[in-house]
Amino acid sequence: MKHIQISNQTVAISRTDSIGDVVLTLPICVWLKKHFPEIKIIFIGSTYTLPIIKCLPEVDEVIDWKTIEELPVQSRISFIQSIGIDIFIHVFPKKEIASLAKKAGIPYRIGTSHRPFHFLTCNIRPNFTRKKSDLHESQLNFELLRPLGMNHIPTLEEISEWMTSFQAPNIQLPEDLISFLNLNEKTIILHPKSQGSALEWGMKNYTALAHSLLENNFSVVFTGTEKEGLLFRNMIPKHPNCFDSTGKLSLDQLIVLIKKSTGLVACSTGPLHISGILGKTTCGLFSPRKPIHPGRWKALGKNVHIFTHDDNCPICAKKKPCRCIEEIEVSVILNTLLHK
Repeated sequence: MKHIQISNQTVAISRTDSIGDVVLTLPICVWLKKHFPEIKIIFIGSTYTLPIIKCLPEVDEVIDWKTIEELPVQSRISFIQSIGIDIFIHVFPKKEIASLAKKAGIPYRIGTSHRPFHFLTCNIRPNFTRKKSDLHESQLNFELLRPLGMNHIPTLEEISEWMTSFQAPNIQLPEDLISFLNLNEKTIILHPKSQGSALEWGMKNYTALAHSLLENNFSVVFTGTEKEGLLFRNMIPKHPNCFDSTGKLSLDQLIVLIKKSTGLVACSTGPLHISGILGKTTCGLFSPRKPIHPGRWKALGKNVHIFTHDDNCPICAKKKPCRCIEEIEVSVILNTLLHK
């Protein structure tokens, strides 16, 4: 494959889906800046994930896709042209964005060959499949960089090393949460829900884990949206060392909270990935069923611990609905947290 000359170019990376997906896309920004420090990187994301992207200094500019989407069609084209993008990388394929990049006349438009609309909108189409691959999601993103000189897929250890530049924003938490955190240096975040994006461990298990942590002199903070909090708030232990933050934190504040914590327990969802790259003791709860298994979606980071009930679950092996994740023992998670 002939490589694109990338020196002094402006590179746009488009990923407009959820937090975890965005976190696992950030490593390609680090690799690009590491090898081509003079380039400008623009990241186009969704409104919700912008605080995550802004935590990575390798990204020079962050653009909210919604602000473009709300413009009249011709104005969208003019806006993209005004940025001066030389290379547009479609990490998350979106037909509307791919079409816009072509209409704006961007010279190099990179997107997987496994999206039919890319044959009409992208002029560079690396041939790889996510669905059938054994690679991790973060590794798969590097397939899109092969036209830019990436000649091997890095290991997860290498990728985790690159993410040390990720920094929590410099903002304040709510006063009552600050006071709570000051009471104990050992604070574990429990994030029970996933907004439907993953199989969940179950609130019964999180409640049992919370009680065990409290008995072992940890403080516990439950996190989630207001809507999620309404589903499990009545099951949160009533204890002075247990704090319900559901519905009280912005994403910026959640990142700061995770930074100030000792560790986090969650299923395959955004906060798990944030905790991983911030170097916290991160306990990820997974189903072994492909393609939602940890081999594809585990969090990056040196202190990440992954748990399944049975890696060889026969039901999951047949890719049938299974709740074996709920059988992961509370004692196993507690033991990991106690010895870290």
